[in-house]
Amino acid sequence: MTGSLENLTVLPDGGPGMVSGDLLSHVLAQIRLTGDHVRSHDVARSTGLDLEAGAAYVLVVADGSLDAEDDSGERIVIDTGDLVLLPRGLGGARLVASASHASVIACRFWFDPHSLRGMISALPGRIHIRRAEGAGWLDGIVPFLMVEVTDDEPGAALMISRIIDVIVIRTLRTWVQRGHTTGWLGGLSDARIARALKVMHERPLPRWGVEALADAAGMSRSSFCERFTALVGRSPLRYQNEWRLTLARDMLLAREARVGEVALRVGYESEAAFSRAYKAMFGHSPRDEPSAPPSEKLYPGRSRAGPRLDGGASTGGGVSPDPRRRG
Repeated sequence: MTGSLENLTVLPDGGPGMVSGDLLSHVLAQIRLTGDHVRSHDVARSTGLDLEAGAAYVLVVADGSLDAEDDSGERIVIDTGDLVLLPRGLGGARLVASASHASVIACRFWFDPHSLRGMISALPGRIHIRRAEGAGWLDGIVPFLMVEVTDDEPGAALMISRIIDVIVIRTLRTWVQRGHTTGWLGGLSDARIARALKVMHERPLPRWGVEALADAAGMSRSSFCERFTALVGRSPLRYQNEWRLTLARDMLLAREARVGEVALRVGYESEAAFSRAYKAMFGHSPRDEPSAPPSEKLYPGRSRAGPRLDGGASTGGGVSPDPRRRG
C-alpha cells in the first residue's frame, strides 16, 4: 500500500450521477447487483459444494470448514465464521467439506453486466474474509439476514436483496482496508492513483488527457499510465470513457433528457460520436435503451421471483419452488 486510506474520503462538488460521500462509495455505487436467492447447505465430509454456474455468490460458513483449491493448486481453509465472495462463481475451483460436515449459507447474486464492466472483471476470483476480520459486522448482519429469509411479511424479498447488497459492499470495503488489494480497488488505496480517480469522478464532463491526470497524480506520464493500468485493469482514458458512458446510461434509464442532451452532458461534442461509443460498450444504441427500470431489465429471461431460502441437507445448488414472489 502506497498511501493512507484517508485519500478515499473526498467531498465532491456534485455533477451528473454524483452522490455525496467518499470515492469508494462513488465507485461501488456504479457496480449494481441483485441478490435473489439464499440457500443453506449441509455438506458431508469430502463432498463438494455445488453452485450454479454463471452466478456470483457470498458464502458464510456457519459450522465446520471448507477446503478451497483452485486450478493452480493453491489451497486455503475457510473456517467457521469465515466469508468468501465469489464474483464469478466457483470457476475452476472446488469447495469441499474438510471436517465431519460443513453448514454453509449461500447468497446468490448477479452483477449488472453493464456497470463499469472493467471493474467487475478486475476483481479477483475469490475474496476471503476471516472471522476475526469480519466479526464486527458479520456477527450482526448474518442473523438479521436469516430472520428475513424466514419472514413471510410483505417486503421480505426486497429486504433480502438489499442485505446481500450490503454484505457484498462491506466485504469489498474490508478487503480494501487490508491494504493488499489488487485491481481497481488497489487503485483506490494507492494515494497517487486515487487522486486521478478523484478528478475523473468529481468532474466527469471534461475530457481529461493523460498528462493532466498524471499531473493530478503527481507522476510522470509514462509511470502514471503503467501504474494506473496495472491497478485498475483499464487505461486511464478507457476508464474515463466507461465512467462517462455509465453515467449517460443512468440518465437515459431515468429518462432525464433526450439522447443529444445526454451526449453533451457527459462531454461528447456530437450525438453521432456518443452513439457509436455507447453502442460499442452496451451493444445497442442509446435510442434503443429499453424503457423498463433497471431492476426489471438487467437479466432478461431470468425468473422475477424474489430472494428465498431453501433449507435442508443438500450438496446441490438447485432451486426449490417458492411461493413467495415479488409483488
